[in-house]
Amino acid sequence: MKKLYLILFLATLSGGLFAQNNNLPRPSKKSEKEQRKLKKIAIFREQEEGENVFQRDFSVGARLNTDGWTGFVELGYRKTRKKVNYFQFEFSEKKDHREYKRQSSGGGGWSFSERPFIFGKVNNFYQAKLGIGQRYLIGGKGNKNGVEVNAIYYGGISAGLLKPYYLNVEGASGQVEEIKYNPAAPGNFLSEDKIIGAAGFGKGWGDLSFVPGLHAKLGMRFDWAHFNEVVSALEVGVNAEMYSKKIEIMATNENKQFFFNAYIGIQFGKRWNKR
Repeated sequence: MKKLYLILFLATLSGGLFAQNNNLPRPSKKSEKEQRKLKKIAIFREQEEGENVFQRDFSVGARLNTDGWTGFVELGYRKTRKKVNYFQFEFSEKKDHREYKRQSSGGGGWSFSERPFIFGKVNNFYQAKLGIGQRYLIGGKGNKNGVEVNAIYYGGISAGLLKPYYLNVEGASGQVEEIKYNPAAPGNFLSEDKIIGAAGFGKGWGDLSFVPGLHAKLGMRFDWAHFNEVVSALEVGVNAEMYSKKIEIMATNENKQFFFNAYIGIQFGKRWNKR
């Protein structure tokens, strides 16, 4: 009989607990939406304040050099927590520090509306560069307002492109002639009173000459983006280039084979994880 009472007591107790659980309020649709919202906020906060460990990044940017300008695209591959290998393609132009534009004196009846020219300039010197480098993390962002600091070292090959600089000059017959510099007969090219103006950017591309070279740089990169999946960075550093022969930019200047400059650059892009 005691066993029967015990069984009945346990059955009653379990039934009461089951009924109590059934009477508990179920989560409403509103609370489910709030949970999803909180989850999204947590993800955004992780992207905003967490450590940057994205596996890939892509960015575009521009640099102002002490001897010209550069535009570039960059693709990065994370190797370890602190190291990112990256590839970069650049297109640059170097300028001589003595270059400055001037207007024609207006002699020979030519007006001042002609294109300004650079006296003594022989070639525009462009460079197409391809290289590989590495970013090494020095300090990560403590929060969304922090700055990630990386040391960078980079090097690669350079294709130097010499484009002849053409001038419009007054010919022997009084007609306008387009000429480029000829060291054997500088003639009208260096006669300022006969120069009318520059021939224009489109002239000379059919006369390009190629000069191979190597380049390397060292610098520091500062990324201030609020979200780790975004690239917003400032870079400062120094760059060195060596070419297979001396590069003639100005007729009146000593030509150089080795170039060294300082630069400041800015770039923007995004990061992601491979799938």
